[in-house]
Amino acid sequence: MLTALHTALARLPGFADLPPDALELMPRKGVAHDHVRLKGRGLVARVPRWSQMGLDPAANLEQQATAFRRAAPSGHTPELAAVLPPGPSPTSALPMGALLVTEIVGRSPRLPEDMPAIARALAALHALPLPDPADRPPLPAPADPVAATLAQVERQAAWFDRAGLAPEALARIHAELEAARAFRPATAPPLTLVGSDVHPGNFLIDGSGKAWFTDLEKAQYGHPAIDLAHASLYTSTKWEREVAAALTPEEVADFIGAWQAAVPAPLAEAVRPWLRPLRRLTWLRTLSWMARWAVEGAALSPDMPESLAAYMDAHATDVLRPDTVERVSRDWR
Repeated sequence: MLTALHTALARLPGFADLPPDALELMPRKGVAHDHVRLKGRGLVARVPRWSQMGLDPAANLEQQATAFRRAAPSGHTPELAAVLPPGPSPTSALPMGALLVTEIVGRSPRLPEDMPAIARALAALHALPLPDPADRPPLPAPADPVAATLAQVERQAAWFDRAGLAPEALARIHAELEAARAFRPATAPPLTLVGSDVHPGNFLIDGSGKAWFTDLEKAQYGHPAIDLAHASLYTSTKWEREVAAALTPEEVADFIGAWQAAVPAPLAEAVRPWLRPLRRLTWLRTLSWMARWAVEGAALSPDMPESLAAYMDAHATDVLRPDTVERVSRDWR
């Protein structure tokens, strides 16, 4: 992969003299991308391994490139520097292409103290002007993001019954599914640019304490309350092994308060009634994905490092345990 990436980079203006040893493969933290630092250039190559959105290579790359361009004005995401197109065949060394983005020099978040910084980063993303409907593609922009999220949960819910869960856990999950299906909002959902995959492990904290959101693969136009839930739920705060922590209800409230203080007041008010019901729905979205991982994790990411796969397996076991399911779901009951 590094050889093919170097060959592709050398074709870019200003990169012909890039030495091969300037490419440094970074430790793999997630399931869908490899990251390669270009030493001395202040850049990182994001190399997709597969599309979590089920897109073909060209569409996947275009969607991610658009997400970086549109999120950049927030001041809390890397900037897009170049797009390296997919290789000519699925068996090429760069079959899904790559993106070149600015490197964010920082550390993993420390929870709970960095949650207000993450809240401010999300606020900056959510406060960006909303494009006209015709200008939102290729980013997904469902007319009703709540219904779209419930539909995603319904598609993934079959994995609950396949994951060999304890009867108590399965009963509570099915009760929460019924409650999510019965939810009838009194107002139309607010719509903003959202990160979607905003677990704390996808942020870096720079030397000034500013939080940067670095993984825009799933960015779309959706409901900001889903981002707020995903950033602070136990299923998310324990996702990344270098960040793993459990937030107290008071710490979650402080996080939400920091976001509310950073966004325009009308947006904070519009989101307020959605916070609890969409916390349930977002939990079901993540938990159903973890149920799928519990069944076929090795097939989803076959060449994942053994230690990372073991951590993901342990996390799936933890969040699907009856006592964890019961404790987390008390958050909105």
